[in-house]
Amino acid sequence: ARAFAPARAFNFVLRDTVDEKLQGTLTQRLGESFALVTERLEQVHRGLGEMQTLANGVGDLKKVLSNVKARGGWGEVQLETLLEQMLSPEQYERNVITKEMSRESVEFAVKFPGKGDVPLLLPLDAKFPIEDYQHLLEAHDRGDTEAIDAAGRRLDVAVRNSAKTIREKYINPPVTTDFAIMFLPTEGLYAEVLRRPGLAEQIQRESGVLIAGPTTLTAILSSLQMGSRTLAIEKRSSEVWRLLEAVKTEFTK
Repeated sequence: ARAFAPARAFNFVLRDTVDEKLQGTLTQRLGESFALVTERLEQVHRGLGEMQTLANGVGDLKKVLSNVKARGGWGEVQLETLLEQMLSPEQYERNVITKEMSRESVEFAVKFPGKGDVPLLLPLDAKFPIEDYQHLLEAHDRGDTEAIDAAGRRLDVAVRNSAKTIREKYINPPVTTDFAIMFLPTEGLYAEVLRRPGLAEQIQRESGVLIAGPTTLTAILSSLQMGSRTLAIEKRSSEVWRLLEAVKTEFTK
């Protein structure tokens, strides 16, 4: 027994040492694991906070677009951005009164060469009947045929009334062209208006208002810009021709 006593003591010490190491390792690993879990939970918490912020932002945008003035302003900003990209600053004006004794000003007017130094103006006005369009989309999502027809009729009336307003307030030949452009700031809304049988054609024929979406307006502005350049070249060409005639006369003398 006395011979095995040192061995048993060594075993006890070894076991205590192993237990201590295992306990330390376990504590360390558990601590690291809990730290990692805590970090992940914090990331999730931050992510939820960011999602809440985004949700609030979407709500704010919805509130903005539900306000008529703010919505009109957004469409006006879209229109101004396209004009800035396609035309030079001297080719258009903002907030132009086209009729005498009137306080109504069109949002933008593209300038063409007119008589003398007075330009001919093409009125452009942005319209955004989002409520009727939104109701139409919601009705399509539900598959509600009656609601689709009702929302489509309301959108039809809203677009016709907007065209009538543009006609009455801004078209004024010979100060302006005999037509104006109604700008719809989203392609979806523009496509829906075109999808209404004969709507765009009838408005253009009766009110003299051309309906355009972002892509269509870009094409129109490109054509107008090319036309303006052609007119400018013709004007310069006539000036050069008169100069050459004068030079020829002086050379003959």
